[in-house]
Parts: sequence; structure tokens; C-alpha cells
Amino acid sequence: MRLIQYRQGDRPAVAVLEDGAMGERLAAASLYDLAWDAISRGVLLTEAVLASRTGEPVDARELVREGLLALPVTHADPAHCLVTGTGLTHLGSAAGRDAMHRKALEDEAATDSMKMFRMGLEGGKPAAGSVGVQPEWFYKGDGSTLRASGEALASPGFAQDGGEEPEIAGVYLVGPDGTPFRLGFCLANEFSDHVTEKGNYLWLAHSKLRNAALGPELFVGELPDHVEGVSRIRRGGQTVFEKPFLSGEANMSHSIANLEHHHFKYDLFRRPGDLHIHFFGTATLSFSDGFAAKEGDVFEIEAAPFLLPLTNALRLEAERGLQMVRAL
Repeated sequence: MRLIQYRQGDRPAVAVLEDGAMGERLAAASLYDLAWDAISRGVLLTEAVLASRTGEPVDARELVREGLLALPVTHADPAHCLVTGTGLTHLGSAAGRDAMHRKALEDEAATDSMKMFRMGLEGGKPAAGSVGVQPEWFYKGDGSTLRASGEALASPGFAQDGGEEPEIAGVYLVGPDGTPFRLGFCLANEFSDHVTEKGNYLWLAHSKLRNAALGPELFVGELPDHVEGVSRIRRGGQTVFEKPFLSGEANMSHSIANLEHHHFKYDLFRRPGDLHIHFFGTATLSFSDGFAAKEGDVFEIEAAPFLLPLTNALRLEAERGLQMVRAL
């Protein structure tokens, strides 16, 4: 099942896609409200969707043409939507990171990136009911940093780079008793500043405080073990970079359950009513291949089981200069 949000006049609307791009509008005011109702009544999200059908047809591709698609899920208060992620979780993901940081070493000792990756290979997929090794974790911002397909990804004036990271994100809503519920999965672009990260590994946290984009669809159900997609960059209508990427647990060094445990083990992240967008990582970056995106370039990411691509242009913001703090 695939759910979308879109703009209908001056109001948000929700639809379920059933036959390709064709779907049906739901009576729910928002996907958040629909999910909260399902949690409150103790039913599955799919059951809540069936009970909310209106019979009004919706054409997702027409919504794309009209620029009416929105983020698949939002919180009324963006401060209560936390955007986070994990890295070094995919097979092959250590290669680019290791090369990025190896120049800082004078010997052949493994970098921290490679050590972390090996820990995931050895203990990232524990037996059911067991706790595996914790992954790398980072914070990207709150809901205000998220961009829908078709919206620009802004690179701040102080940034040294703005590069794509094609991946899958999990979407979660914390119930009234503090239990996290996974609503589904989205195609995602975990946009980052790789030049800043390359300068010093301890700047990783700075490099992640950027916009991020979510694809139009929330895929409800279990993510396939093997997800295969394509990440490309267009410049002036021409494709200047294209590369396949893989996701799904068959291509990961951590299980999704292990990544979820190590995020939600913190009381801070089990606050009732909070929405969480958690990026699962990638092994494919144009930056690792020596490509540098320019203003106006368009990042395009597509992958089954998602029907609609995620498309965002790169926009460079002006430098704002020194930020002054006033004593009160």
C-alpha cells in the first residue's frame, strides 16, 4: 500500500494509491491524523485507510504535473518531528568513507569508519530478540529541514559542498504510551556536505545539518530485502551523473530492527506524539566518484517498490556572515 499527501485548494489531503498512479482520496485530514487514529483504536494503518475511503479518484501523476504533491507525512509542529540517520550500514558503504578519511592517517591502521563498518558486519544483524552492535548515528534537524519532491535543497552559504545521498528512510509515530510505531518507508535524499566531512571526521555532525528530501510515497508494509534503484544528476536537461544504488536488508550490514532499537532505546525519542524520520544510509555518492554538483543541478532518485521518483534541484544560499549573539 502506498499513501501520499497533496494540496487540495488551501487544505492538505491524503490518498491511497492502488492501481499504479491512480488512487482514491481518504477522508482523513492528514496522514498523521490517520496514523494517530489507528494507534488510538488499536488497528493497523491499512485498516484505518480502508475505513477512510471516499470513492473520489486521484491521479498522482497529474498531481506531479501540477506541483501539488507534498511531503508524505508532516507534524503540525515541526519541532516535534525529529530527523536523524545512521551511516556505514550498507555493504560497500565503508569504501568511500574510508578513502575520505585515510589521508589524515600516517600509517596503515584502520580508520574509525572501517572499524565501525566491520563492527556492523560482525554484530549488526543479531538473532531475533537480541541486541546487536550500535551503528553510527547522527542528527539532521527537525521537520522544518524536510523538503518534498519538486522543492529545492538549499545549501547554506558557509557550506563547502552539497551532495546527494540516495537511500530509504523509516517513518515513525510515537504512541500515547511511548511505543514507537513504524508507519512505513520513503524514498529519500539525505543531502550532506561531504567536503566539510572530509576535512575532519569530527565535522560529520556539522556536515549533516542540511535539508533532506522525502519521496512522495509512504510505502506501508515490510520493505523488500532487496531494493535496487538509480541515482542521477541532471544539468541543463542532460544527465551528467548516473549510478545504481542498493538498499534493503540483503544489502545492509545492520538489520532495520537493530537500527530501530538503537534509536528508540533513548527515552528522549519515545515522547508521545512525536514523529521521527530516520535515514538508513547508503553506499552510493557522486562525491565518492569525484563529482561536484553545481547550483541548478537536479538530483533524481528512483527505486522499486516506489512508483514516483524523488526530484530536487540544488540551490545555493548567500553567505550571511558572522552570527552575533547579544547579551541580555
